[in-house]
Amino acid sequence: PGNYALLTVRDTGVGMDKKTLERIFDPFFTTKGLAKGTGLGLASVYGIIKAHGGYIDVESKKGQGTTFEIYLPATEKEVIKEKELPVELIKGEETVLLVDDEDMIIDVGEQMLKTLGYNVLTAGSGKEAIELYKKNRDKIDMVLLDMIMPGVGGGETYDRMKEINPRVKVLLSSGYTIDGQATEILERGCNGFIQKPFNMKRLSQGIREILDS
Repeated sequence: PGNYALLTVRDTGVGMDKKTLERIFDPFFTTKGLAKGTGLGLASVYGIIKAHGGYIDVESKKGQGTTFEIYLPATEKEVIKEKELPVELIKGEETVLLVDDEDMIIDVGEQMLKTLGYNVLTAGSGKEAIELYKKNRDKIDMVLLDMIMPGVGGGETYDRMKEINPRVKVLLSSGYTIDGQATEILERGCNGFIQKPFNMKRLSQGIREILDS
């Protein structure tokens, strides 16, 4: 019920069969193989749309392409443009371990962290992050950790790091909301949560809140 804005995305590609269509929003489901895709793209899209109170429908036929219809709640309220204030970034000089299985997020995140003054180590998987932390625990001041990763996920990575160093400081990140799995990890002692996509200001605040605590 209510008014919705409709965004339609359509292609004329190979399409999908019914069996594939039923699983496309499942985390880690992919038709590309492990070396070419993690199967998290559409799962993240689904999570973001649901978090905004929306819906997504998909129709596809083999050999005829695919159509996605995204419904987002509409409002009749007047948009009031907020006065833009100078963005105050809180910088630092500590070392941050950035963990994410998406190359693009690693590249962008590393640049953001370096702009904020931090030294950066990167890991593209939970397994790599654990080994890197084990070797550099005395140098790493904080970990920026992706929650959803294939293989060793964010929750298990956090638990393993905490075994290595019970005082490890971790900022958990995800395209999903803080509900569910993120809350469970926070209840186990994780220091904070930041939802993707995040801007420089929010990242700088989230990091300092943890490092200065």
